[in-house]
Amino acid sequence: MITSISVLGLGLMGRSMARLLGTAGWNVSGWNRSQLSEDLTQDIPLYHSLEDAAHADACLLMVTDSQAVDTLLGQLEPNLCAGQVVLDMGTSEPDRSKAHAKRLAAKGIGWVDAPVSGGPEGAVAGTLAIMAGGTEVDFARVQPFLDVLGGTVTHVGGPGMGHALKVINQLIVGLVIEAVAEGLTLAEKAGIDPILVQQALKDGFADSKILQIHGTRMINRSYVPGGKVKSQLKDLQMALDMATTTSTKLPHLESTTALYETLMTRGDGELDHSALHKMFWS
Repeated sequence: MITSISVLGLGLMGRSMARLLGTAGWNVSGWNRSQLSEDLTQDIPLYHSLEDAAHADACLLMVTDSQAVDTLLGQLEPNLCAGQVVLDMGTSEPDRSKAHAKRLAAKGIGWVDAPVSGGPEGAVAGTLAIMAGGTEVDFARVQPFLDVLGGTVTHVGGPGMGHALKVINQLIVGLVIEAVAEGLTLAEKAGIDPILVQQALKDGFADSKILQIHGTRMINRSYVPGGKVKSQLKDLQMALDMATTTSTKLPHLESTTALYETLMTRGDGELDHSALHKMFWS
């Protein structure tokens, strides 16, 4: 039975998730590889070291990418013991997740890859969509606190399958951002108030959270990051890798990836991924 949780990676998402779990009554503490200001970690008990964090029943990783997971696990794993479970809730490569799961299982340590969708807003509200890969036993152990974090929690298969589905999620997000950016650009250049586009299409087939949330960022030309351009590009490149592996031709994925690559070369990698809109005003 899991009674304690360590949240490793207290970025925008990790901080909100740690607070939500604590508010729900879970014994949760956090750790971050770099020191954060007190105002950012307010109300989150902190471990003094990664070795201390490794003693929790469940170690929840919320870091930037596969390389960061590899590095963190390399430091964490020597301090883990049988009976614990590790969750990777960021966006990582599915094959690496499978390898981590196999290696940890040989030591009696569980693994669940449970990436999320819904952004910082969903992390604060506990309405994230969570797609979990792992054995039935490991998923059942972590589901009670995943239910606190997510409005939808779905076990989608064995190790690595959660991350595979997250890559597909990010493919859809990237392509819809492009569609919204093109639609709002065309509306403005045709003399239609883009705010009216959002209002008129609300609850119709063309409506989406991206139209309403990211569309507002585009209209206001305000690209303060929730999800960054560089992160979106990394996810689309993983989708391209999956497409290659499965011999799948996805032309819109290819063209959208190329647009994000152009944003990166222009120095816009730290902007919100809705900044793709800038491509059509240049």
